[in-house]
Amino acid sequence: MMTEVFAPLTESPRRAKRSWALWELGFRPFYLLAALWSALFIPLWALQLSAVFNEALIRNPSWHAHEMIFGYALAVIIGFLFTAGRNWSGQPTPSGRSLQFLAMLWLLARIASFTPWLWLSLLLNLSVPWVAAWGLWRALYAGHNSRNYFFVALLVGMGLASACFHFSQMGWQLLQFEMGLHLERGVPLALDIVLLIVAIMMGRVVPMFSNNGIPGLQATRNPLLEKLAIGSILGLMVIDSFAIQNAYSATFAGIACIVHGWRWYLWQPWKTWRNPMVWVLQGAYFWLLIFLALKAFAATGSMASGPATHALTVGLIGMVTLGMMTRTALGHTGNPIQATWVERSAFSALFLAASIRVFIPLAWPSLLIESAALAAVLWSAAFALYLWRYTPLLVRDLKPQRA
Repeated sequence: MMTEVFAPLTESPRRAKRSWALWELGFRPFYLLAALWSALFIPLWALQLSAVFNEALIRNPSWHAHEMIFGYALAVIIGFLFTAGRNWSGQPTPSGRSLQFLAMLWLLARIASFTPWLWLSLLLNLSVPWVAAWGLWRALYAGHNSRNYFFVALLVGMGLASACFHFSQMGWQLLQFEMGLHLERGVPLALDIVLLIVAIMMGRVVPMFSNNGIPGLQATRNPLLEKLAIGSILGLMVIDSFAIQNAYSATFAGIACIVHGWRWYLWQPWKTWRNPMVWVLQGAYFWLLIFLALKAFAATGSMASGPATHALTVGLIGMVTLGMMTRTALGHTGNPIQATWVERSAFSALFLAASIRVFIPLAWPSLLIESAALAAVLWSAAFALYLWRYTPLLVRDLKPQRA
């Protein structure tokens, strides 16, 4: 039942005694790790982009793309799937020492990405999503929840995409799979996998959350439209895998934009702006439409691909992950799912960061570095606010007071 995806596992209306709870469920450590890494990492990248740091300090000019996908986004996905997977299956997902092991593996993979030991980085970054896939599969299999097995396959795909990236960095760019799939397409492929996960889950939960959060709202899902929307993302994966950039791919992206625009229209986003916990998810979908439109123009060669990529990463992925990190944390810690000034400020900062990162370089290309630096500050501020507000909630739990 979709109404149970984020149902709290335990509820205790009156709690007083605090206890350590960091390793009880996947969302707790991985949301904190994702937010911390994001808040520290993006400003570091902005300093490198502004030439404050010598580029020689970072061996790989694509390091920020890799780390935002396999560091930040993957951590959020693992935390989300371990939490939702327990509710889907009714079976335990990794917790305690097994969760500690996976978190340490993730942390070691982040450190290895900054070393010259490419094989070590490859093995660690391959292991994180595969170990997570095993932990999720065990719960789904034990609970006979075959409906969500595809999430396991997508985690396996994330590991393969990371391997492709590392092999490319080792100088194997000319090596290719059958039908000409280049190893250097590892990062775009991983980004498409993240997009697919986001598109599936938003279709499942955004209409429900919108209807629950806005009295009188009638957000709906059309089964045929849902299939078309997910099918269009799969089509984009094929296009990106083979680096197709022509009129046909531009047309496909344009059609995908129309399909997802129709899907969004059925969710009645114009009625949700008064509730920030709903608006952040509805507003995130706006960036998917911007991404698809800009991708269509980029495929024709009339503009660079950077703005489209950042509409996807900073706009869609950034906002939907922050929105789900707040909602999950509040719901599973027994707090009301309501936005304080902290959530409103974080959501607004992230939306502004995406707007600056996408539209200023489009209008004034000469301000690329300045706009990236400003967007990085706003991005970091959003996740610093998250850490300040949610670290106590995620690290500790409130237990019922004994008589």
